[in-house]
Amino acid sequence: MLFNRSGSAISTIANILASPIEYLKGVGPLRADMLRKELNIFTFKDLLEHFPIRHIDKTKVNPIKDINAFTDYIQVVGRLVHYEIIGTGRSRRLIAQVKDASGQLELTWFQGISWVEKNLHIGSDYLIFGKTGFFNSKPQMVHPEIEVFVPAKAGAKAFLEPVYPSTEKLKARGLNGRQLAKLTYALMQLLQPKDLPENLPDYLVHELKLLPRFESYAAIHFPATDLLYRKALERLKFEEFFIAQVRLQLVRLQRSNASQGVVFGKVGNYFNDFYNKYLPFELTGAQKRVLKEIRTDTARGRQMNRLLQGDVGSGKTMVALLSMLLAADNGFQSCLMAPTEILAQQHYTGLKELLKEMPLEIALLTGSTKTAERKRILKGLIEDTIHFVVGTHAIIEEVVQFKHLGLVIVDEQHRFGVAQRARLWEKATVPPHVLVMTATPIPRTLAMTAYGDLEYSVMDELPPGRIPITTVQRNEMARANVMGFVKEEIQKGRQAYFIYPLIEESEKLSYEDLMQGYEQVKSFFPEPQYRISMVHGKQPADQKETNMERFVKGDTQIMVSTTVIEVGVNVPNASVMVIESAEKFGLSQLHQLRGRVGRGSEKSFCILLTGSRASKEAKERINIMCATNDGFKIAEKDLEMRGPGDIEGTRQSGALNFKLASIVNDKGLLELAKEKAESLVEKDLYLEQEAHQSLKNFMQSQKLKQGWSKIS
Repeated sequence: MLFNRSGSAISTIANILASPIEYLKGVGPLRADMLRKELNIFTFKDLLEHFPIRHIDKTKVNPIKDINAFTDYIQVVGRLVHYEIIGTGRSRRLIAQVKDASGQLELTWFQGISWVEKNLHIGSDYLIFGKTGFFNSKPQMVHPEIEVFVPAKAGAKAFLEPVYPSTEKLKARGLNGRQLAKLTYALMQLLQPKDLPENLPDYLVHELKLLPRFESYAAIHFPATDLLYRKALERLKFEEFFIAQVRLQLVRLQRSNASQGVVFGKVGNYFNDFYNKYLPFELTGAQKRVLKEIRTDTARGRQMNRLLQGDVGSGKTMVALLSMLLAADNGFQSCLMAPTEILAQQHYTGLKELLKEMPLEIALLTGSTKTAERKRILKGLIEDTIHFVVGTHAIIEEVVQFKHLGLVIVDEQHRFGVAQRARLWEKATVPPHVLVMTATPIPRTLAMTAYGDLEYSVMDELPPGRIPITTVQRNEMARANVMGFVKEEIQKGRQAYFIYPLIEESEKLSYEDLMQGYEQVKSFFPEPQYRISMVHGKQPADQKETNMERFVKGDTQIMVSTTVIEVGVNVPNASVMVIESAEKFGLSQLHQLRGRVGRGSEKSFCILLTGSRASKEAKERINIMCATNDGFKIAEKDLEMRGPGDIEGTRQSGALNFKLASIVNDKGLLELAKEKAESLVEKDLYLEQEAHQSLKNFMQSQKLKQGWSKIS
C-alpha cells in the first residue's frame, strides 16, 4: 500500500459503476461485445469516462449560404432532395443533396454507406454538422454527422448535446456518437452523488472554487451552458493531475524516508587528485551545481534516485566519472550501464583514458567479452579489486556480483525495461545510489508527470570552446553543391556522416535505400582517394563494430549509416553531417543525430536534405532545427507538435494516461496541481488526517500501488 503504515488494506468503494455494460438498458450482449472490442468499454464506469469530443447547441443553426472558404465546422438544417450511390469497389461513394431557403449543400460518404442509406429519406429535414470544403466550386461536407431534425419543444429544458467518438463498426450496429449519448444519459439517470463520492479534500474544493465531483460528471456530458461545461472540464482535469501528483509525491517521499542508503561521507584523494591534476577542462557552472546535488544526496544516509538530463555534449559523462570517484573515496564500487555495446565501449575507452594516471581499475563487460576476461572481471568485482565496471545488460546477469556496489549509473535509461533495472538492486545489501542519465532533453511539464518521483537535475550549459553547429536545409536539387562542400571539409582533414532514414514498416526497403545511398556517395567520393564505412542494423555485430571503429580511428573519412549512430558515437574530427530525407525524421531524432558533430574545436555543419513533398509539419520541424541548437526548446516544440505519447524517453508508467488533461495545453493547471499535492503530502505523508480520508479511499479504490521500480 502506498500510504498505510500499518499495512491494513482499505476496502474499495463497491457501487453501480462496476456493473458490466450489458446490464445498461439499451445495450444487451451483442452491443456490449462491440463496445468492449471497439472502445474498451467493459463497465458502467468505462462508459461514464468515455467523454464527448464536443457539444452541439441545436438552437444554433446556420443558413447554407453562410458557408465560405474560411468556414471550418458548421451546423445547418436542410431538406434531403436527392441521393445516389456511384462507383464500385474502393471508389464507391454515396452522394446526397440537401437544401434550405438560402442554398444547396452536397454530402458525401465513402464508408458506412449501407448504414447511412438506411437512414436517409427523401423529403425529410436533417440536422447536419461537419467540416466544410468546396468541390467544383460548390460547398460540400464529407462524412457529416446527420440526424432527423426535431424542432425543440416549447418549454423543454435546454442543454448542449454531447457528441462521442465512435467507429464505423459501432455505427453499423446503430451506435454512432449520438446513440452513445442516449446510453450515457440513461446511465446518468441511474447515478446518485453517493456513486461518485468526492475524492478531493473539501478545503481544496472550496479554496479553488471547484465544482463537486458528481456535478462535474453530469455537466461534462450534459451541460446546461458552455460556462458550466468549462467548469466541469477544469475540475476533472485538475483531479487527474492532482491524483497523479499526490501519488508521485507519496512514492518519492516515502521512498526517501524508508530507503536506507550507503553514506558517501567524504571527498577523498581519488576525487581531489583527479579534479586538481587530471581534469581536462574547467567544469561548467551546471556541472558544478549537479555535482553539489549528488554530493548532498549521497551523504545523507538515504538512497539517491536522481535523473540527470543534459543536452548532447553538455558533459554528463564527466559528472558520472566524478560521482564514481566520490564512491571510490568512500570504499564503494560503481557500475555504468549503457544500452548498446558501441556506447558501452565508448564510455569505457573515454573513462580509461581519463583515469590512465590514477591507481584505479576499470573493466568493460558486454556480451562480446571473451571467457577468460569475463572470469577475470567477475573475480575482480567480487574481490573488490575492480573499482568501476562499464557494460551493457550483461552487468545485470545473476552471475555478476559485487563486494561493495555503491553507485549505479544508467545511461539512456528509457532503453532498459523496468524489470531489467530492478535486478541491479539484488547486487547490494544496502540499495546503491542511482543516477539515471538521458541526452534527450525533457520538457519541464513532461518531467513533472513522468519523472515526478525522482529528483532531477538539468545541465543546460555546454563546455567552453564548443562552437555552435550551423544547420541548413537544402533541396534534393542542390545535392551536387552539398557534395562539393563535404569534399572541401574532407580536404581540410575532417570527416563526414551521411545518414539515411530507417523505415520500420519495411526493413527491406530501408536496406535498399541505404545501399542506393551508399553507391551514390561512392560515385561522388571514388576510391582510393576517399574511404567509406557503412553501418546498419542488419550487419553482424562484429562487422558493425569494425566499420564503426575504422571511422572512429580516422581510417575512413565518410560514414554512411542508418540511425544506429544516433546515440553514442564520439568522433571529434567529424565536422559535417548530411541527413538524407530529413523530413522523415522526428525533431528529437534530428537533434540527437546532429549531436554527433560539433564535438571537437572546429566549426561543424548539419545539412538537412529534403525532398519536394515534405508536409507542412515536416517543414516546421526543419525550420525549428535550423533556428536553434537548444535541445530544451526543441523538446518543448516536439511535445507541442506530437504530444507526450510519442516522445522518446517517457516511462513505462501510467503517469501520462490522462483522459482529459493535457500536459501541453494545461500547463498552468499542472503547476497548480503539483503545488497543492506537494503541500498536502508534506503535511500528511500517510494521509491519516480526517480531511484526507476521501482521497485515501479513492486512491485505494483505484488500486494505485507502488507500481514503478525504484530504479526507473
